[in-house]
Amino acid sequence: MAEYKRILLKLSGEALAGPNKTGFDEDTCIAVAKQVKEITDKGIEVGIVTGGGNFWRGRTSENIDRTKADQIGMLATVMNCIYVSDIFRSVGINTSVLTPFECGSFTKLFSKDRANKYFSKGMTVFFAGGTGHPYFSTDTCAVLRAVETEADIILSAKSIDGVYDSDPAINPDAKKYDEISIDDVINKRLGVIDLAAAVLCMENHMPMMIFGLNEENSIVNTVSGVTKGTLVTA
Repeated sequence: MAEYKRILLKLSGEALAGPNKTGFDEDTCIAVAKQVKEITDKGIEVGIVTGGGNFWRGRTSENIDRTKADQIGMLATVMNCIYVSDIFRSVGINTSVLTPFECGSFTKLFSKDRANKYFSKGMTVFFAGGTGHPYFSTDTCAVLRAVETEADIILSAKSIDGVYDSDPAINPDAKKYDEISIDDVINKRLGVIDLAAAVLCMENHMPMMIFGLNEENSIVNTVSGVTKGTLVTA
């Protein structure tokens, strides 16, 4: 675990929902919190970005303006971060939730200096609200915050256990990659992260590990280098 000083953990909304697919699965969130506690107890700093797909996606409705739809998605991630951060506190982790827009007293406004100050105090920092702008996914937010805060790697915990050459839910013969370059992810349009996020990873040489959240002790194992996921090199 000493290999990393700071990681950015991306949690998909669907994974947080567990078998329910929507809302929160508290057992799943507590299991995540306990694993992060084990990591932070080793001295590793953890930033977290959550998706909002357990409540809403920007493309959920075709009947409303895309900008408004994306704003709803940003608020879904704020709800997720407030909930998950409080679950983290219940297991003994100090947390703070930062957003790129004002949310009254619910959150603090994001800045790199503020995030680094909280990291220096041993806090786990949640980056909620996406980038604050429409047309950008939480994948892009995760890469942006990882680059801004100089994380060593992005750990992307999904409901799927890695990168495949095609959708394994549709193609039972889909091939899983143990390792793949971000260039190949882009060129082959594999869709495991959106194109803007992939290009940002490539330009800033940010590696990413994609793995299944629902595997037992998956976060700790991934940080320790024991994973069934896919390493995306940059």
